Amino acid sequence: MDRGSARSSSVFPLIPEHADAHILGADDVRLGIVGQYGLYIQVPFCQSKCTYCNFHTGVFPEGLRSPYASAVCRELDDHASLYADSGIPWSDAPESRVCVDTVYVGGGTPSLLPPEELARLSASARSAFESHWSEATLEADPETVTADRAAAWLNAGFNRISMGVQSFEDRELSAAGRMHRREDIYAAERRLRAAGFASLSFDLIAGLPHQTEASWRDTLSRLLDLRPEHVSIYLLEVDEGSRLGREILTGGSRYSAKAVPSDDAMAGFYELACASLEAAGYEHYEISNWALPGLRSRHNLKYWRREPYLGFGAGAHSFSGGYRWANAHDPNAYIASIEEGALPFEQLEKVSRAQANEEVLFLGLRQLDGIDLAEMESSRRSELVDRIEALCEQGLVEVNGSRLRLAKDKLTVSNEVFVSLMD
Repeated sequence: MDRGSARSSSVFPLIPEHADAHILGADDVRLGIVGQYGLYIQVPFCQSKCTYCNFHTGVFPEGLRSPYASAVCRELDDHASLYADSGIPWSDAPESRVCVDTVYVGGGTPSLLPPEELARLSASARSAFESHWSEATLEADPETVTADRAAAWLNAGFNRISMGVQSFEDRELSAAGRMHRREDIYAAERRLRAAGFASLSFDLIAGLPHQTEASWRDTLSRLLDLRPEHVSIYLLEVDEGSRLGREILTGGSRYSAKAVPSDDAMAGFYELACASLEAAGYEHYEISNWALPGLRSRHNLKYWRREPYLGFGAGAHSFSGGYRWANAHDPNAYIASIEEGALPFEQLEKVSRAQANEEVLFLGLRQLDGIDLAEMESSRRSELVDRIEALCEQGLVEVNGSRLRLAKDKLTVSNEVFVSLMD
């Protein structure tokens, strides 16, 4: 789900890539949910690997891009037979009744694909399902946005661009291995608006090397001057999956590891962002996401609400309501498998009752509206009574009627709540 962003395991719980996002209350969960599916297309290509990135993306030869797009188109075209041959019970409804209403093309940097390849992917996605797209998002890095590309993306059916801004400070961008600079962000925004895009989402990272309170205030100020319709803010994740993370954990100094702000500083940056965005009229609807009224990400809401989505491409994840599965991550292996007529999936898992209950807590409480406990199984509600009361006494959660939510001023310690509820 990222546009090159990072998430902090020390402050916020991680959402798995394209995480399962609504409560299924019994073991005999339906095999599929008839209605509005989300569709995700993964493009794992990058110009360079950011120092903080721990995603299954990389720098691959340009010659791989067209074969990869062809393979994804074939997976889209043949998805029903590929699922059947693989034993994946993706839907209990006739294919004609499965409707896709949101599309998200992420990566990696999907905007690296030639516009004609993105148009081909869009056309295949439209023809593969009953399609009534209310939202079609393309991830893009600022330096890849040209006037011609922006016009082509809009013409291909995309109506929303999610841009990996990360920071407006050139020193921070350079240290993180980003290819763009501040002026590229402004140029990209002008070109996208001129092309006709009325919905833009900007990603920022709190905790980049060399970031200070002053530079973070400047980044927030510049973002609010441009006033994108949607904002995502993630805290730097420190783990062994990235070069920067490994350097920090081993006490090294490469990649400006010694210049990474402390966890307390990052939490302060986050709280400053919460206050600034609220004052500017943005609705804080999920721990890491804000939107102007009526402009929340419809596709990402499917993940947090556990609604069904289908993923295509190397490393893409899918969730049918009762099962989840994922494709192999290596794009070369993915292409070879699809060309042979086989789905290169790595796992197929039936969602148990216990897993579903944990997911509704974890994913539901990430949303600031919280969860309706009345929708949970009575046995699970009974198990939680004492824990919820204790968390209320500590001021970590709030209960209004049957609705449970995180306390608004305790979002930076949400891990503590999740651990307490799911132990």
